[in-house]
Amino acid sequence: MPGNEQYGLVRAIGRWSLAALVVNSIIGSGIFGLPADVARLIGRASPWAVLLAGAAVGVIMACFAEVASQFTQAGGPYLYARAAFGRFVGIEMGWMLWLVRLAAPAATSNLFVIYCGEFWPHAKEPLPRFLILTFLYGVLTLINYRGVRASTQVSNVFTVAKLVPLFLVAITGSFYLLAGHKAAPVLPGGAGVGAWLQACLLLVFAYGGFETALTPLSEAKDPRRDAAFALFTALITCTLLYSAIQWVVVGILPDPAHSERPLADVARLVFGNDGAAFVSVGALVSVVGYLSANMLGVPRITFALAENGDFPSMFAAVHSRFRTPYVSILAFALLSWLLALLGSFTWNATLSAVARLLYYGLVCAALPVFRRKQPGAAMFRLPVGSLFAVLGAGICAVLITGVNLSGSLILLATALVAMINWLVVRKRPSGEALS
Repeated sequence: MPGNEQYGLVRAIGRWSLAALVVNSIIGSGIFGLPADVARLIGRASPWAVLLAGAAVGVIMACFAEVASQFTQAGGPYLYARAAFGRFVGIEMGWMLWLVRLAAPAATSNLFVIYCGEFWPHAKEPLPRFLILTFLYGVLTLINYRGVRASTQVSNVFTVAKLVPLFLVAITGSFYLLAGHKAAPVLPGGAGVGAWLQACLLLVFAYGGFETALTPLSEAKDPRRDAAFALFTALITCTLLYSAIQWVVVGILPDPAHSERPLADVARLVFGNDGAAFVSVGALVSVVGYLSANMLGVPRITFALAENGDFPSMFAAVHSRFRTPYVSILAFALLSWLLALLGSFTWNATLSAVARLLYYGLVCAALPVFRRKQPGAAMFRLPVGSLFAVLGAGICAVLITGVNLSGSLILLATALVAMINWLVVRKRPSGEALS
């Protein structure tokens, strides 16, 4: 409620700041390498796959937009699942969401070290790696610990800073192609259904992360009005950017499928080595921006879990001076830092990709449930919403069929841990989940 700022969190995130936070949560470092993976799978048709994946995620985002417009509290998918399907499902989704958002920044942080290796060859060695990761997490933790206004400003700055090299590659690369500088790339021919499914799974992962920006809605100025605006603004921005970059990569590079740094290689052809270095710096900025957005959004998951009695109460503690959920912030920073140090990029990325499909589908299924439970409560009402809900849940179900055995095992282990959590807290008084 508006009057709660005196004792609780501060509503300081405006409409455009929320939109920037969504963009920042979606665009991580993956865009600097993903075009080569997609080109390897389906070749010249890959720009169409980017558009197809954007449309698929758009269906899911549309469902999120209506559901989110009914809430003003922190929690995101956890809160929606809990309100729609009960405490057990809410706790399951809270764990899925938290682990996804711990693992994805950890994986991205490992890429930060890899990109540092382009400029400092010793960066990947144990001691320099430890120092780089500790400094990276330490600075962003301090900023978020001291207040949401400062962390929002950092998120906005890095959103702009990392978009500059991406748009530079997309725009100048497009003009380069239109001027007739087109390569004849060595790419695979017609791709089968399996390759398309795998490519779309990768691309949906690339479009994912928007749900993180919905977790700190208790600190947004007008969350019920601004959630849909932020989601659709980010979707349009990312779809246009991803599609242009994919088209440029497969059009300019002679062998895009085997390029380790496809955007840097495009910049090298268009601008020379200085251009490649500029894009590499952009990759580093992208990682910092992505981590800063997660540092702002993810601690609000455990804050919401604790606030509703589903997690130890200390995670709901608000700093008396800075008015931030400081215990949740410190817990996120420590665990994600440990995953970055001890885990591999592949393991963390797999965990993130698999688990998010479950709560995406569940939020889609929650839309018609909320329409029955509290008709007229949504500030944004999606036309033919029930159809969107079925399509969104179906898209998630189809993509889950592409999950490998290791991913399934990780998913099962996470669900079991969440069940233990539920068994411990099930008799505790439960906070009010609905707005």
